[in-house]
Amino acid sequence: MMGLFSQAASKVQRPRGASQVDDKIPEDTEPDDTSILDEQEGSIITSLISQLRVGMDLHKVTFPTFVLEPRSMLERITDFMSHPDLIFGAENCEEPEERFLRVLQYYLAGWHIKPKGVKKPYNPVLGEFFRCRYDYPDGTKGFYIAEQVSHHPPVSAFYYISPANKLAILGELRPKSKFLGNSVSTVMEGENRILLMGRPEDGEYVVSMPNMYARGILWGKMVLELGDQCVARNERLGLLADIQFKTRGYFSGTYNAIAGRVKRMSGNTELGEISGKWSSVMEYKPTKGEKRVLFDVHKDGQKIAPKWVAPEEEQEPNESRRLWSKLTAAIQAKDMDRATEAKTAVEESQRELRRQREESHEPYIPRFFAQNKDGRWIPQFVAPTDPVVAEKAVQEWIWSSPPNQAAPQQAQGSASS
Repeated sequence: MMGLFSQAASKVQRPRGASQVDDKIPEDTEPDDTSILDEQEGSIITSLISQLRVGMDLHKVTFPTFVLEPRSMLERITDFMSHPDLIFGAENCEEPEERFLRVLQYYLAGWHIKPKGVKKPYNPVLGEFFRCRYDYPDGTKGFYIAEQVSHHPPVSAFYYISPANKLAILGELRPKSKFLGNSVSTVMEGENRILLMGRPEDGEYVVSMPNMYARGILWGKMVLELGDQCVARNERLGLLADIQFKTRGYFSGTYNAIAGRVKRMSGNTELGEISGKWSSVMEYKPTKGEKRVLFDVHKDGQKIAPKWVAPEEEQEPNESRRLWSKLTAAIQAKDMDRATEAKTAVEESQRELRRQREESHEPYIPRFFAQNKDGRWIPQFVAPTDPVVAEKAVQEWIWSSPPNQAAPQQAQGSASS
């Protein structure tokens, strides 16, 4: 195994792209999905290798700042709320299959939004939260809150609601990253739960997540891929979609492809097929009927619903953008030394706060979410049935004053953002 690391290190020490053969962008992938490291970045990766063993959990590994996307994972989850027109009004569809497909459209349309290259968002620290508001063209509003509710294991809980549009989305992410040799995998445990509040009889639409892979971290070109299976299901409607995010084979295949089947759970009756690329065009072909486009990135990918976030000076110390503001500014300025200092400062502060909490034997209690009897993290909020009343209530809850107890930022934090 050490021979592998020595061989890998010798390859990384030169600038990526020094070989004309290696410098080719991998065929059939999107240019924005690849990264080419310079000599300094390559040497940093070499030092990172010394921390790694194949199969190792990467939660405690400190990643270099040049691989970071300048936002927290808590904010990145909002990508799935970027195309609300795909799901708003789904409760008015009479056919259960059509409502199910509208939920799939919403979910699949969120994957194309990402930074250029192979980047990972900041790992949230315990007690960190991100909140925002959406002001839609028709005058309706949407509200989002996410909180890091656990450090060991890391868990991010989130909740979105648009009372006027009769939509609520809640869930949790429990990412687990591992070093696999020339790649890093992130297993995205957790689920999205979508509620069409205008169709309470439907119950929850539950969607799992594909896994993420950063290929070529030691040699070759770095490429981001989504892979493996995700499942969308609605138990009450008896509908299920089994969707495969396909990774490219070493010798053949294509990047960013998806393929899936929509079925009835009873009798395993197939209703149609999903195909295409999550970075381009995705389509649905029913067993009876014409093929239709689920989402066209080139046509509609830029129509992203803007979100309103309070200015950093008005945020609480543990709100994502304020908490990571110095790191974000340094990354955007391409000052990696200053970025490393800013990241280290947050990590050291969190370690100290963790120590204080352990010494006082004070358990951390999340502010916005709580675990139910099934162990799922749910919002500490119940929306009133009246949309006008619900809108006022959710705003007051999300933007409530901080509790009088010790602020959540005085909690343990992750050292692996």
